[in-house]
Amino acid sequence: MPERFASQDYQLLVANKYQTGFDQPLLQAMYVDKRLDGVQAVQTLSRLNRKIPGKNDTFVLDFINEQDDIFGAFKPYFDATRLQETSDPSRLEALKHELDSTQVCFASETQAFAKVFYKPPAQQSPTDHAHLMGLTRSALDRFSALEPADRLEFRDCLSAFVTLYAFISQIVPYADEDQEMLYSFARVLLPQLPSNDGGVSIALGDDVELRYYRLERVASGAISLTTGEAEGVHSPTAVGTGMTEEKKAPLSEIINVLNTRFGTAFDDADRLSFAQIKATAIKHDQIVSSAKRISLTGFSLG
Repeated sequence: MPERFASQDYQLLVANKYQTGFDQPLLQAMYVDKRLDGVQAVQTLSRLNRKIPGKNDTFVLDFINEQDDIFGAFKPYFDATRLQETSDPSRLEALKHELDSTQVCFASETQAFAKVFYKPPAQQSPTDHAHLMGLTRSALDRFSALEPADRLEFRDCLSAFVTLYAFISQIVPYADEDQEMLYSFARVLLPQLPSNDGGVSIALGDDVELRYYRLERVASGAISLTTGEAEGVHSPTAVGTGMTEEKKAPLSEIINVLNTRFGTAFDDADRLSFAQIKATAIKHDQIVSSAKRISLTGFSLG
């Protein structure tokens, strides 16, 4: 598709894989339907920045992000990019020592993983992926056997190691094979670890159905980066996952926001499924009449 974009065959791209590293000067408009934060917002929207004769302007239609959030993402990189703090390469060895002490990732397994992961292209086979996943299974089982607090600490430490190694290895040439093998192993293991909160995902299934939608222009215009003081960017310096604090609000407040923004008319009967059934039932004369004639037990069973 990238090669044929300049033809009349394809003039529209719909794919996350082209958010970074795709240099096509013909790109002029972008439609955003997902959350963009920080450097991801800069890299994604900057796909439009390539110049070509006849291209005098660009256009972004954003369905998700707020103007202030996009401003905050671009501001640290405007005019000049300054590093606020420096990363300590020796921290990598300290993180690796902490990971080794947990006895979750064994050196023998990371070495076996590396033999498959770093195969020359000519020797790779379709079964390699399944083999790699199998080599992480024992580490995943040992992780699951840890106490909840230890699982949280291990996950944070592993995430910090991956982030710091990926950052520093772009600048400093490393000759430590153990760190490189652990990094590759950890990148595959980390997404398989259960979430820190131990919660389960919510499967709505057929409980939610899109009946209608409404488009409303919330804001339009350019974002000026010349306002405010110059900002800097931060490099990885400490252990942690950087989890954001979950914001909560009363359900009544959320319903009011939905009604205001999307023109809906939700009321108390829409709060919860059981509450909705009850609110609907008490307005139904036949149901009310039946409830008065029989006992509570019989009515519940019926």
